[in-house]
Amino acid sequence: MEALATRAAPAPATSASAAPAAQSAQECLSFKLGDEEYGIDILQVQEIRGYEPPTRIANAAPHIKGVTNLRGVIVPIVDMRIRFGLPEVQYNSFTVVIILNLGGRTVGMVVDSVSDVLVLAPGQIKPAPEFHGRIDAGHITGLGTVTTGGAERMLILMDIDGLMRAPDMGLVEA
Repeated sequence: MEALATRAAPAPATSASAAPAAQSAQECLSFKLGDEEYGIDILQVQEIRGYEPPTRIANAAPHIKGVTNLRGVIVPIVDMRIRFGLPEVQYNSFTVVIILNLGGRTVGMVVDSVSDVLVLAPGQIKPAPEFHGRIDAGHITGLGTVTTGGAERMLILMDIDGLMRAPDMGLVEA
């Protein structure tokens, strides 16, 4: 399937990216998984593609759906619903694969839909609470508040690089 949106590969991450989320405005791509909305740093997004079933790999972790060939690069595809322990859904026309560039490694993640590109001002980002769940709280950089049409919604801001590099993902070397 033809790419829906393409973006130049981002520059390598610097130590400034590890600064607390509330220090400066943050541009992020928002996407949905089930009833929750998440946000990731837009600079780590290479492109957004419609979902195509990947080639399965024997003995891969359940959240790794397989691999796909993206212009000569073999890209592992992670289903974030499975990774976060959400019920599986039927893939439909809204299901997309966000292709990420993580320090020179290309990884795709399947999400229910992409919502928007947002710029969050420092006042819109709050620190993430400490909790234990299916996602290591260390991979949540903050909670963003977005007001659209008078309605307020919460956005879970993710350190997608840290999440994808986590040993339990089985994707990239630490």
